[in-house]
Amino acid sequence: MPKLLIVEDDIIFANTLNRRLTKYGFDCVQTDNNNDALLACHSHKPDYILLDMKLAEENTLSIITPLRKSRPDSRIILLTGFASIATAVEAIKLGADDYLSKPVDSQTLLATLKGSKIETSDFEHNSEKTLSAEQVEWQHIQQILKANQGNISATARQLSMHRRTLQRKLQKRPQSS
Repeated sequence: MPKLLIVEDDIIFANTLNRRLTKYGFDCVQTDNNNDALLACHSHKPDYILLDMKLAEENTLSIITPLRKSRPDSRIILLTGFASIATAVEAIKLGADDYLSKPVDSQTLLATLKGSKIETSDFEHNSEKTLSAEQVEWQHIQQILKANQGNISATARQLSMHRRTLQRKLQKRPQSS
């Protein structure tokens, strides 16, 4: 049974991933911070590592290199709700094998974990795309919302936005072009 380390601070999402991936034959261990992730990597010896890029007060980019040194043959996937080409490039340079944006469906996640390759021409085409203003705004709102632990009123105040306006924006996730 392949071993998977899930590093995710959103406990509900981590539990969902754990249940879902256990059904697909993975032996999962969860952590929610960088220290525990490094310790679990040494004790659990995972074949796969799934990292949420932004934890409560931490960024998992800083542990990719030590994880890679500890488990050189493990497949490391960075998963984030705040995707950008710059962080994707940085993650790959640090030793991550792949990079996925949240939300991600089970089939895409499984294919990525198992190492299905994206056609190089598709990757080059996708990497040249720039985010629309709506997509950048959406990502910023999500980041502030997460920092405020999902509190819409506090997020609206911090963004100098009316609460109803924020709620409308949250209901309309921009489509990638």
